[in-house]
Amino acid sequence: MTSVVARIPGDRPVFSVEFMPPRDDADEQRLWNSIRSLEGLDPAFVSVTYGAGGSSRDRTIRTTGRVVRETTLVSMAHLTAVDHSVAELRNVIGWYAELGVRNVLALRGDPPGDPMGEWVRHPEGLAYAEELVRLVRELGDFCVGVSAFPYGHPRSADVDTDTEYLVRKLRAGADFAIAQLFFEADDFLRMRDRVAARGCDTLLLPGIMPLTTPKILTKTVELSGAQVPASLTERLGPLAEDPKAFRAAGMDVTAELSERLLAEGVPCLHFYTFNRSKATKEMVDRLGLVPSRPDTQANLRPVG
Repeated sequence: MTSVVARIPGDRPVFSVEFMPPRDDADEQRLWNSIRSLEGLDPAFVSVTYGAGGSSRDRTIRTTGRVVRETTLVSMAHLTAVDHSVAELRNVIGWYAELGVRNVLALRGDPPGDPMGEWVRHPEGLAYAEELVRLVRELGDFCVGVSAFPYGHPRSADVDTDTEYLVRKLRAGADFAIAQLFFEADDFLRMRDRVAARGCDTLLLPGIMPLTTPKILTKTVELSGAQVPASLTERLGPLAEDPKAFRAAGMDVTAELSERLLAEGVPCLHFYTFNRSKATKEMVDRLGLVPSRPDTQANLRPVG
């Protein structure tokens, strides 16, 4: 088994990438172009998000399996408790294991259709990510990850309460956590300090999305649950109608954020790609991030 944690050496910074399940055949082709483009850079691992709906969920499982079978990449499977009975979760976990996937990101997940809608537990399912972590652990020798929220989960009363939930997930058997998007390095670093203050030293990875367009900036607000800092608005706001200038400035902001995190000892940056590779490749090169296997060249094959 090649675990996510084993692929993050600690003595040199590396990176990982996250994709979304393709919506249609054209989107699937774009996704695989991106996967092949990034394969030669040898990220620590790649993951595909797990949608709440049936078609999205099926595409996630199929894409994750294809990554295992057809590439040299280390795959991490997403799994949520949304609309799943425990029996169904066991089946999905077993299917991943048969494929050779041994890294799982265990998430409670958002309600279908409305991330801020009421969470409804499946009558025969699980209510918390902590329970899902334990289930995955029970079913095999998996490396398990969970999500973390620098600003606190929207349903948490405050960041301290949210930190307690995070620590509980980690102590339930998680090997690492990936942080949702954030705007400033201190937002992630303060979360890391809160976890450490509770005696937990589990690996925390920051989620990064290159700010290439105003749409991406808006999406960052949506996913992070935080408003754009005034300093960033002043810097990027005047460039909203100039795509080239906005992209250049947004990439500068992303690089500065990443450089601060690396300077603070973060061993791996997790890039959200939106199924595009160009910005991530540029950022990896700009930051001097190295392959996880520096002596191994990825065996690139034509896109099918």
